[in-house]
Amino acid sequence: MSFFNPLPDLSVNAIALKLQSEDDFVLMDVREYIEQNYAQIHDSRVLSVPMSQLADKGLQALPETLNNRNQHIIVFCHHGVRSAQVVSWLKGNGWQNVFNMSGGIDAYASAIDPEIGFY
Repeated sequence: MSFFNPLPDLSVNAIALKLQSEDDFVLMDVREYIEQNYAQIHDSRVLSVPMSQLADKGLQALPETLNNRNQHIIVFCHHGVRSAQVVSWLKGNGWQNVFNMSGGIDAYASAIDPEIGFY
């Protein structure tokens, strides 16, 4: 019997399609502000909540927009490691519709839009 429960994730291709839609979701960037200078996804649904703020303030670091535990949230970072940790933390705190962007912004830039930048 396996107790491994993989985190829900979405491919960068699936996210690119969602970004072309009118879907109501938040693309939560947990990278630090300095990292965001190197690569950015430009969309009104992107919300920056650096992981360091989450570590310092816990749930109080979340903007009001994210307080709805049913809000559809896609979390991303540089390569997908930190965002996976945040997805796990959010799920552990009762969020239902939270997903990790597989490969992070680096995979998104490589596969979808190199204009957003690399670092």
